[in-house]
Amino acid sequence: MREPRRTLALVFILGLIGGIGLAALATAQRAKIEAEARPVVDRSGLTAEERTVTSLFEQAGPSVVYITSIALRRDWFRLNVMEIPRGTGSGFIWDGEGHVVTNYHVIRDGNRAEVTLADQSTWKATVIGVAPEKDLAVLRIEAPREKLLPISIGTSADLLVGQSVLAIGNPFGFDQTLTTGIISALGREIDSMDGVPIRDVIQTDAAINPGNSGGPLLDSAGRLIGVNTAIVSPSGSYAGLGFAIPVDTVNWVVPELISHGRIRRPVLGIDLVGDHAARRLGLQGALVGTVSRGSGADEAGMRPTYRSRNGRWVLGDLIVAVDGEPVRSSGDLRLALERRSAGENVKVRVNRDGDEIDLDVRLCVGHR
Repeated sequence: MREPRRTLALVFILGLIGGIGLAALATAQRAKIEAEARPVVDRSGLTAEERTVTSLFEQAGPSVVYITSIALRRDWFRLNVMEIPRGTGSGFIWDGEGHVVTNYHVIRDGNRAEVTLADQSTWKATVIGVAPEKDLAVLRIEAPREKLLPISIGTSADLLVGQSVLAIGNPFGFDQTLTTGIISALGREIDSMDGVPIRDVIQTDAAINPGNSGGPLLDSAGRLIGVNTAIVSPSGSYAGLGFAIPVDTVNWVVPELISHGRIRRPVLGIDLVGDHAARRLGLQGALVGTVSRGSGADEAGMRPTYRSRNGRWVLGDLIVAVDGEPVRSSGDLRLALERRSAGENVKVRVNRDGDEIDLDVRLCVGHR
């Protein structure tokens, strides 16, 4: 029984010696070889599509900024005020006066903000105006005019599903990131920060991640067609569903914010019963709560909701349409009035005691 074991041991030792010898031989051979870098294969230039995309990035990239929202917190033990970054996002230069556009939710939780330009210079920003109902905000920085390259403005009125788009932003803090895709759908609706729906939203499959919010969505001419604002994703990261506020909305909201700090919208002169309460009553529309004395609604004879002497609630007028545009909620009513002017008359259809009647209502100046 010992002979086979000796034989196996001898075979193992010989194999080990042979392996060491081969390794030494290979090392000696490698020592004689001088390695050289492989030659580069000529690619004969970029494709037409690549040239277009790189050119658009060079054109629009300097207009895109990095935004940091900062909260102030007091250390009550040392009585010091500390600055704590609350979030980051993207934005773009609107004009040569230093106005910067971003999403409202990017700066909502901060006491102040900083804007970093494409050249990496950082500037303190002042909040000029906000529109939570459109998820838009305007900041202003005191940067020299030569550092400010306003973005080119397009239109969202003639967009088509399938056309190419580019998104530039700062996902996860990686600034000046470019992604490409197409318009996946048009006419989408998403809820704003205060629950009012934002309509005609652009859906895209261009990669949009946290940090892209407030950045521009561009068409193939490098023009702004939307402001990237939201994604739908179970994980919170890109899943192929991104949404942008259409530029035609941006292009009337931003001047309002620069001039007045908020959206000035005409009002009927009423307060509404909350949508939740109206739905519990089985009503679809905007239920009038109170009517301001001397307002257009008061002059037109609009009826409020009130409690009778015996303690029972008497429902007021239920607004169901404005100039033929259906109204199913308080948000619908705000959207129906937002592009109109104070002093203008509108035809308001109300349901009163089961009958529908039309009231000619003069719009008043307001912001609700």
